[in-house]
Amino acid sequence: MQQQTSPEAFDLNGMAADLISLLRLRTTVIGIKMFTTVEEMAAIPKIRRPSAVHTTDQIVSMASRLGWTVGITGEDLVGAQCRAVIGLAPQDEKFLEGKNYVGVWHGTEEDARLRQEALDVVPYGQYQAMAVSPLTSGRLNPPDICLVYATPGQMIILINGLQYTGYKKFEWGVVGETACADSWGRALKTGEPSLSLPCFAERRYGGVPDEEMLMALQPAHLAKAIVGMKQLAKNGLRYPIAPYGIQADVRAGMGVSYAKK
Repeated sequence: MQQQTSPEAFDLNGMAADLISLLRLRTTVIGIKMFTTVEEMAAIPKIRRPSAVHTTDQIVSMASRLGWTVGITGEDLVGAQCRAVIGLAPQDEKFLEGKNYVGVWHGTEEDARLRQEALDVVPYGQYQAMAVSPLTSGRLNPPDICLVYATPGQMIILINGLQYTGYKKFEWGVVGETACADSWGRALKTGEPSLSLPCFAERRYGGVPDEEMLMALQPAHLAKAIVGMKQLAKNGLRYPIAPYGIQADVRAGMGVSYAKK
């Protein structure tokens, strides 16, 4: 996992407020932080520990939907799939076979294996625990990555903000089930902004609404996106995006956005 910028570089509470103002988000922006020891995780103020077995989707949603700060180890998660994505279980041959998914998500053993091999996961052995918490709590200072749940309209403005300066084309994949590997798995592994379509498990067990997508990104990338979105807003390119009218003469609207200098 890539090295993080120092915590002094970010006003996490201010960033969360900016996101609500710019995008009118309805879901709490949260952070994820990985820990090399359980003791480090357990030392976070007011941290909750699960009393039952959960999916990682549920743990993440305890922060984003309920505003809790929650810490886990691999033993708190339901199985190797959840554990392996965040590096708390080995990505060994048994994991790669994915036999539990044959006849459920995939028609053949080959299909199941190809999906398992396609997952972006945190390498095993670096970490023993994970914590999630709202950015506004300040308890993860800073998080390794931030999670932003947003509608497609909100998400494209966030992406436009990321691309306002230092432009790059983003290319993301869809693994299907276990889409958390597309978001927090990929972002933790590569350090790059990672967009996903939350999968069946995230929606069934994590309570992610139909209309939401998920972006996982480092605090530095989120700060960059906010700066970009503020400039876009000054240019009249902001959320919500007001429909212009499918039968209207487009030249008046285009003339505002692309006025001659």
